Amino acid sequence: MEMMILLVYGAICIAIFKLFRIPVNKWTVPTAVLGGIVIITGLVLMMNYNHPFTHQARQAYVVTPLVSEVRARVVSVDAKPNEFVKAGTPLFTLDSAKYEAIVEQLSAELQDALRNSQGREATVSEAEAALVAAQAQRDQASRTLARYRNASSAFSRQQIDQAQRNFETAQAGVGQAEAALERARAQQDTVEGELDPLVAAKQAQLEQAQLDLDHTIVHAPTDGYLTQLAVRPGMMAVPLPLRPMGVFLHKQEGTFTAAFRQQSLLRLEEGSEAELIFTALPGRVYAARIEQILPAIAESQLVAGDRLVGTEAFANMDSRVLVTLKLDEDQDIPALPLGVTAQAAVYSENRDHLSIMRKVLLRMLSWQHYLYVDH
Repeated sequence: MEMMILLVYGAICIAIFKLFRIPVNKWTVPTAVLGGIVIITGLVLMMNYNHPFTHQARQAYVVTPLVSEVRARVVSVDAKPNEFVKAGTPLFTLDSAKYEAIVEQLSAELQDALRNSQGREATVSEAEAALVAAQAQRDQASRTLARYRNASSAFSRQQIDQAQRNFETAQAGVGQAEAALERARAQQDTVEGELDPLVAAKQAQLEQAQLDLDHTIVHAPTDGYLTQLAVRPGMMAVPLPLRPMGVFLHKQEGTFTAAFRQQSLLRLEEGSEAELIFTALPGRVYAARIEQILPAIAESQLVAGDRLVGTEAFANMDSRVLVTLKLDEDQDIPALPLGVTAQAAVYSENRDHLSIMRKVLLRMLSWQHYLYVDH
């Protein structure tokens, strides 16, 4: 681009020299050269500031180590490595015999707990009925005693004493019935509308066992690819993060991260127009937009430790700002491996007439990708 500007400027200078018959001497030629340097330098500086460019752009991606949540032997590998799979697709099948036995055992224990709970409920009902009967018997004895006392002339002293003893016996029976009801309720120990605690405990254990059984089949967490498959049938899968069975690549399309100089911060805005070129795709330019400007610079982070931070933490002062770029929806990009490198240019609304220079330079760089030599 600079060469093109120089050639155009040189042609203009020659035309002016001939048109106005300006003599070629030690004053006019250096003046023309100096003018060209000033003009070209000014244009390039304004272009770099208002329409920033970076060589440091790539498609960053996230991976998930696939770690078993249970300890079991691998029975089969159900997915082929590096082939696209949908979310929920089975990837590995582990030996489930142990966990099936645990589920069956806890299911039986839960049924037994339910029967015991029903028995305790029946005991409470029986105790409540016994209390009602005892209270009725006491009330009947109380009325009989009162009638004997009110008509004492018609009854003997022995009959009145017997009625008194019957009332006291009935009163004691009420106390015994109340104590029996309290013991039955204490054994049940449930709040109205809630499960028996023993039943609830067994049900929770059964749910955990069923969850472990479900984990004997490892599914794809999202749409993506299974890679670095290092497990084979017969190997032991253990719930340790340092021993993953494989690595899962999540499907990510059209999002790239570029690192710009800090001088460009005032010209980087979300939604601004941008263009991307790829080292792997010479001669092609793809339209994009700024999706997000990351709010922090990684090189300046501090972590608490046992020593104070010194000046060495500020050694790298030329750190760059990370910007997320997203391709426009109408851009049909060929299938490329995740992590490909690219170059990016952002076009701000300031000095937009200079964006043509940046676009020409970007396209010239894209054509240069055809030129490489293997060592």
